[in-house]
Amino acid sequence: MSAAFVLTMLVVPPWLLTTLAGPPLPRWPTSAQLRSWIADPLNQHTLTAGLTALAWLVWLCLACTVAATAARRARASARWLRRLPLPTPWQAAATSMAGAAALNTAHIPTVDTPPPPVSASTDTLHPHDGAADTQAGDGVTVPGGWLPDTTAQQVAAAAALVWLRRRRAYQPGQPSPDDSDLAPLPTTVTAVRTALTDADSQLPPATSAAAALPILPRPCVALTGDAAPDAARGILLTRLLAAMRDPQDTTRLLITHTALTTLLPDISTDTEIPGLRVVDTVDQAAALLASLINAPPAPGGGAGHPDLLLLTDPANAPTAGQLAALQHVCATVVMLDAGPLGTTWSIDRDGHTRDEHTGQRGPRLCVLNRTAATDLLAVIAHPARERQHPVTEPAPPRRRPAETGHARIPRQAGSDRRAAAPDIPAVTNPRLQVRVLGRPALLADGEPITIRRSAALQVLVLLAVHPQGATTTDLVQAIWPGLPANTVTGRLYTTLSELRAAIRTATGATVLGHADDRYHLNPDRVDVDLWRLHAAAHHAATALTDPAPAWQTVIDTYTGDLAAGHNWAWIDPPREATRRLVLDAYASAAAAQTDPHHRLRLLQDAIRVDPYNQTLHQLAADQLNALGDADAAARLLDGYQRRLQLAGIAASDQPASSSR
Repeated sequence: MSAAFVLTMLVVPPWLLTTLAGPPLPRWPTSAQLRSWIADPLNQHTLTAGLTALAWLVWLCLACTVAATAARRARASARWLRRLPLPTPWQAAATSMAGAAALNTAHIPTVDTPPPPVSASTDTLHPHDGAADTQAGDGVTVPGGWLPDTTAQQVAAAAALVWLRRRRAYQPGQPSPDDSDLAPLPTTVTAVRTALTDADSQLPPATSAAAALPILPRPCVALTGDAAPDAARGILLTRLLAAMRDPQDTTRLLITHTALTTLLPDISTDTEIPGLRVVDTVDQAAALLASLINAPPAPGGGAGHPDLLLLTDPANAPTAGQLAALQHVCATVVMLDAGPLGTTWSIDRDGHTRDEHTGQRGPRLCVLNRTAATDLLAVIAHPARERQHPVTEPAPPRRRPAETGHARIPRQAGSDRRAAAPDIPAVTNPRLQVRVLGRPALLADGEPITIRRSAALQVLVLLAVHPQGATTTDLVQAIWPGLPANTVTGRLYTTLSELRAAIRTATGATVLGHADDRYHLNPDRVDVDLWRLHAAAHHAATALTDPAPAWQTVIDTYTGDLAAGHNWAWIDPPREATRRLVLDAYASAAAAQTDPHHRLRLLQDAIRVDPYNQTLHQLAADQLNALGDADAAARLLDGYQRRLQLAGIAASDQPASSSR
């Protein structure tokens, strides 16, 4: 189509001009014509001649541009053909044998089932499957259930809030043997995020939290069928996510203890679930709803009354009648196989509902099995008694920097997560450079190499994060979470082959190695900025005298978040570990600084790296108070609290003063 358009633009205009106005230069003007033009320059003949000449000039510029572009592409193709490796005699013989075998078996008819349609990522030219499948308006299918689009987006938002809370609670510069808050989120959450990332351009815009809530018939609805427990879990999680997203219009849910343990037997007793109220018996639930009929509304405009009661244990006759009569409380009673008190819905495995009395189809409900519901509940529930740490002045760290690895990519046998940073040799004037701090890029002699596949870019960043290497299973589980490794291994091999080919075409070198069943980057031929950051942090942590310059080297090496601009499902743990590495450097450099103004500048720069960290804000406010600028300290803390509220984090009380 492009060639036809260019050919049309080159041929049609000169043909029209020649047909309508004649050739561009039929003859030179005579002296009589020149005198006539001087006497009357703006006549019909001269205007026509001028417009014709202008049209010929425009066409000439277009032709020159096309010719220059074609010549440049021809030169590039010639350079590529000169570097094209020719097959060896053994390869030629093998190819001939394979061709003969293909010709001999070509007459055998085969019938292949066409693969299901997959969603394409917005930043790749090739299909990219995730553990979950999503299409605009069709929701997200995960192992163990199905979620509407809006609910899936709320899961992704809740997962982001989990990492923001972890960033807020981290104390830079304080030795801590517990890195459990760097653990990746559950598998179902990862699958939902991967599906949303792959279908970013197809999903409809986010709507209000109420749009994700199914419209349930009042006053009572009974769920029956094989998927009734899954639908009850889906209603529970959908309501809790809505309450988490819109705290000013919180949807409160009332549930009996028996119903909670029946639907989620693995739930921990030491957790607090916002928006959920648990009662012991059905009678207590009915009495509580009845007492709220004439209760005043909650302060602040929130919905203080429960609007949904979820039951799995049957109610006795008096209690059932009492629940059926509660039409003025604006609460819906959902019962699981509890009898026809109102509408009865039959639920199939996909969440489709059907009224058993009328046979009419109802709305599709979110359905989740126990594992999927427990995984999603992890981004909603939090410990009832969070650990409170006093904000103290950071001390020189006694520990070595932790690696950016996480549980998805295991370490070498016998290795220790607290071990020293790997001894990576310095590369002198490397031709190939891998930049993963900030926007990831692969550079050859300073020029970027085009990576066509999103999965190939993920492989490159994964191997930079894990210099010890990663197995095929590790790479598949990270890039395509939740899918069996044997179903996508071929896609991984294709991705690795294209990545090798792109590097070999640009540099002629082999950088991606494979040894002991692990893929790795060759440290002798590639320079990785993340490796230099770890080497600098290890040197600073082990420096015995004057560590301030070493910490400054760490700060200067950090040029941005790990793989900035990409929301891959596996990236959060190593990204947060890398951010903590530079925050420790800032905090340690500030603690060793004797100039109070320089210390304040270091703390302010650290806040720019992580504007959600509470310890850094408190230390900076204390430093401002020490310098006599109490107004600036108050503005800093007020702005921090507003930032937390805008992010959807329930801001705690004003932090206490630092203890020294």
